[in-house]
Amino acid sequence: MFEQAFKNIDDILWKEAGCTTELDYTEQTSWLLFLKYLDGLEQDRADEAALEGKKYSYILDKPYRWEEWAAPKGPDGKLDHNKALVGDDLTAFVNGKLIPYLHGFKLKASGPNTIEYKIGEIFAEIKNKISSGYNMREIIDQIDELRFRSQIEKHELSHLYEAKIKNMGNAGRNGGEYYTPRPLIRAIIKVVKPKIGEHIYDGACGSAGFLCESFDYLKANNTLTTDDFKTLQERTFYGKEKKSLAYVIAIMNMILHGIDAPRVLHTNTLSENLADVQEKDRMEVILANPPFGGKERKEVQQNFPIRSGETAYLFLEHFIKMLKAGGRAGVVIKNTFLSNTDNASVSLRKLLLESCNLHTVLDCPSGTFQGAGVKTVVLFFEKGAPTRKIWYYQLDPGRSLGKTNPLNDDDLAEFVMLQQTFADSPKSWNVDVAAINKTSFDLSVKNPNGGEAVTYRSPQEIMDQIAALDSESAKLLQVIRGLL
Repeated sequence: MFEQAFKNIDDILWKEAGCTTELDYTEQTSWLLFLKYLDGLEQDRADEAALEGKKYSYILDKPYRWEEWAAPKGPDGKLDHNKALVGDDLTAFVNGKLIPYLHGFKLKASGPNTIEYKIGEIFAEIKNKISSGYNMREIIDQIDELRFRSQIEKHELSHLYEAKIKNMGNAGRNGGEYYTPRPLIRAIIKVVKPKIGEHIYDGACGSAGFLCESFDYLKANNTLTTDDFKTLQERTFYGKEKKSLAYVIAIMNMILHGIDAPRVLHTNTLSENLADVQEKDRMEVILANPPFGGKERKEVQQNFPIRSGETAYLFLEHFIKMLKAGGRAGVVIKNTFLSNTDNASVSLRKLLLESCNLHTVLDCPSGTFQGAGVKTVVLFFEKGAPTRKIWYYQLDPGRSLGKTNPLNDDDLAEFVMLQQTFADSPKSWNVDVAAINKTSFDLSVKNPNGGEAVTYRSPQEIMDQIAALDSESAKLLQVIRGLL
């Protein structure tokens, strides 16, 4: 039933001129799903209060509750067509009253981790792109049929929602920013081994894939106590996300996975000054795939001792600072980070090797990330002691990866197994840090069993380098002219 409902919703959204991509489909489905979820949450809380003989104070005023405007029911429990808004009346209410009302919750909230604050954040920038009130009525009717009150229902819905996020990731460059292949995430988690009671953080959480998969990993422990589950719900997962659409998707994804009150903040992580990070802010586990290829403004770079315009480098610096002593991290980054000769890259590699134990580098093949024309590596490190030896693993599934032939869990099984003992194999080897050049700190992937790995740069990286060289040449010419 759930799968057919999602398909029906996409078919209706396809008719809308304002919804042209999988990103639009996921966004519009998400905010309506959230309001349906919120209605269920309020009903559950009201029922619990009634059992205790207490009166429940609703979050939403009556006219803005799902059961009032979206799905009013008659005595028979079916939709009351006389009360249900439709057509222009529906779009006028949603655009003119509902969304502005929900947006206002941000100012009413007592703090950023409250449901009220999240309501305000979600609807601060979300725009209704469903222009036809008749199409919206059809979509609402489909969503109203969905039930995700039980864990079984949430589990099934979460799988379907993940499929939507995956399709969004495959849809193009922007969608790919929010999607990290789940088999890769699961392998990273198995290596980092988070434990119950530890704080798990992703400062560039996108669709919250790392947080959701970590929750599933920890929840799979059959010996969980009630206190353990409460810890998982309330004091384990922390995320930050800059982009509005990704923030909404992250909240919805975590809710569907069973995390009832996601502690995800809608903020630009890099706007925070590293000098302000205190011990109480630090985390035991960091799992992330920060956006690469972005260019950060000068004022953002001022927040970092090692300044770079490359977004991913600033995130890596942030993650090193945010780790507690003994804390562990698994971070995805472009493989050119290992060998770039610019000052920021060299300084950051030096910082990583001297302040952390970079024990593992996973070299991922082309096609691992759909829609991204760059090769990546995963850095696994522990903070508090310098690096002595690095274990490299060159992932080779034995086939070309693509949309129709994506990475799977079996592809990473050998990596996870060999990593436990840092075993040598045709695809893996150890490098002593004493052998690394102390000027360049070059960490390039050079498989002694099969020759040096060839690194191909993307057309955009080549164009960026040409532009940088042109700029340097222009400055040099200006100096020469000044001397003549």
